[in-house]
Amino acid sequence: MLKKLIPLIAATSLALGGAAYAESSLVYVVNNESDTFDPGTTNETFAAPIIGNTFEGLVKFAPDGSIVPALAESWEISDDGLTYTFKLREDAKWSDGEPVTADDFIYAWTRVLTPASGAKNSALLYHIEGAEEFYEGGDAEPNMKAVDEHTVQFTLKQRVPYMLQLVAYSTYFPVRQDIVEADPEGWTRNPDTYIGTGPFRVTEMNLGEGFVFEKNPNYYGADNVKLDKLTFRLIPQQSTALAAMEAGDVDGIESVPASEVPRLSVESDAFLVIPSLGTTYAFFNPAASPIDDVKVRKALSMAIDRQEIVEFVLQSADVPATGLVPYGMNVAGEDFRDVAEDYGLGETAKAEEAQKLLAEAGYPNGEGFPETVFMTYASPPIQKLLEAIQQMWKENLNIDVEIDVSEWKVYYPEVQKVEYQIAQMGWGADYPHPMTFLDNFVSTSPNNLAKWANEDYDAEIAAAKAAVDQSESLQHMANAEAIMMNDHVILPMYHRNLYMMMGTHVKGFWRSTLGVPYFANVTIEE
Repeated sequence: MLKKLIPLIAATSLALGGAAYAESSLVYVVNNESDTFDPGTTNETFAAPIIGNTFEGLVKFAPDGSIVPALAESWEISDDGLTYTFKLREDAKWSDGEPVTADDFIYAWTRVLTPASGAKNSALLYHIEGAEEFYEGGDAEPNMKAVDEHTVQFTLKQRVPYMLQLVAYSTYFPVRQDIVEADPEGWTRNPDTYIGTGPFRVTEMNLGEGFVFEKNPNYYGADNVKLDKLTFRLIPQQSTALAAMEAGDVDGIESVPASEVPRLSVESDAFLVIPSLGTTYAFFNPAASPIDDVKVRKALSMAIDRQEIVEFVLQSADVPATGLVPYGMNVAGEDFRDVAEDYGLGETAKAEEAQKLLAEAGYPNGEGFPETVFMTYASPPIQKLLEAIQQMWKENLNIDVEIDVSEWKVYYPEVQKVEYQIAQMGWGADYPHPMTFLDNFVSTSPNNLAKWANEDYDAEIAAAKAAVDQSESLQHMANAEAIMMNDHVILPMYHRNLYMMMGTHVKGFWRSTLGVPYFANVTIEE
C-alpha cells in the first residue's frame, strides 16, 4: 500500500533533510532531454518542464485543476459558445521586457497552422473556423484576429466544451515573430533568444547536462515568485538521481526507480505519488508482416499479463490498461473507462485464446513465426518492461521477439516514418479530456504514428466533437475507441501514475496530472 496519493491535479511537496542550497535556489532532476523547446511545434513530454516554467498563454491551470487568468486578465464567450474574446493584461510582457500584444498570439497560431513549421499538434487549432482548411492549403482564413493591441478573438466552427483547457496548452502559447524568424531552427537553443512569458527565464542551456533559470523580472506575477535560481539537472539514470536526492545533493527528482517505490512509500516523507492522465502502450504497424494480421496483433496483446507487469515488473500503483483512454477522464458525469469496453483483453494473460488466434494466423505453437523486432528508446525501466513482455510472449506463444534499443533522438524519427513492426510509445494528456488521446488516431493526425486510417473512426470523432449533448459525445468517443482497439492498433500496457520526490523544505511546489512541474509559487524553508 503506497503511503500517500496526492489528489486531483495538485501535489504539495513534503520532505528530505536540510536544504543544500541558498534559500532562493532549487535543483530539480529531469531524466530526459527533448530535441526542441518550441511551445508551438513540439509534442514531446520531455520539453514540458522547460516550457511550463518559461512560457504562459492566455489562461492556465491552477493547482486544483480550474482554469484561471494568465496573460489574459479576462475573457468572454458568446451565448452560442463559438466566439471567445480575451483581454490581455496591461502588464503582460516578454522576458526581455517587450510588451505582449494580441498580434503575438495571431502570429503564433498562424505559424502552428503553417505546415512548414512542422508543428506536431496543429490539429488542436482545427476547432477554429477555417483553421483546418488553411492548414491544408485552401482559400479559407482562420477566424481569429487581434481586435486591438490587447484583445484577441477567435470563433469556433462548433461548440467545444473543453476549449479553455485547450487554450491552456502550449500549442496556444505566443511566440515572438522577430525572435523566431531571425533564427527559426536555433532560437530555442540559445538563452539570449529563448524569450518567454513565464515566471522564469533561461540563463544557461547546457545540452546533455541541464538548464539554469532565473526569476523573470518582467513576469506579471514576479512579486510572487520567490526563487531566484532554478536548475534542472539532467540525470538519465533514475538510480543515480535517487542517490543524489538521498545524499541531499538535489532538492527534487522527477521520477524514482520502480524497484524503490515500496521502500520509499514507507520510509520517505519526500516521496510523492501523483495521479497522471497517461497510458503506456506500443504501436503495432498494421502494414508490416507479420503484424499486418489483426489476429497476430490481438494474440500478442492477449498474451501479456498486465497485472504482473504492474505488481512485479514496475512494482507500482499503476493500473493495467486494456484500452487507450485512462481512468480519470470524466464526461457528462461518467468516467470514460466505465463506459468503454476491454476489447477481449484482460488484466492477466489469456494464453489459450492467444495461442488459438496465433494458430489461426498460421503459426501453431509459434512455428514459423517470422523475425519480429520490438523497437524502443533507451530507458532502463522501459527496457525492463519490454524484456518482461518478451518473456511472456516466449512462454505463452512460443515466439521469439527481438528488442532493439536506440537513443530517443534516433528512435523517434524512425517511429515517425513508421519504419518499425512494434514500437514502444505512450501518451500523456495535453488537456484533461478523452479527446486528447482519441484525436491522435484520426487519419490526418501527425501523432497517428501507425498511419492507421479508418473512415468510421474519423466519423465517430467528428460526431463526438459536433454533439452538443455531452452524453451523446461520450458515446461517440467510446465507439471510436472500440473501432481502433478492436483493430488492435496499439498494445495497451498500463495507465500510469507519477512517482517522484521533493524535499519538505520546498513549499508551494505542484505537478499537474499532465506531468508538468511548476515552481512559480515555491519557497524554501530551512
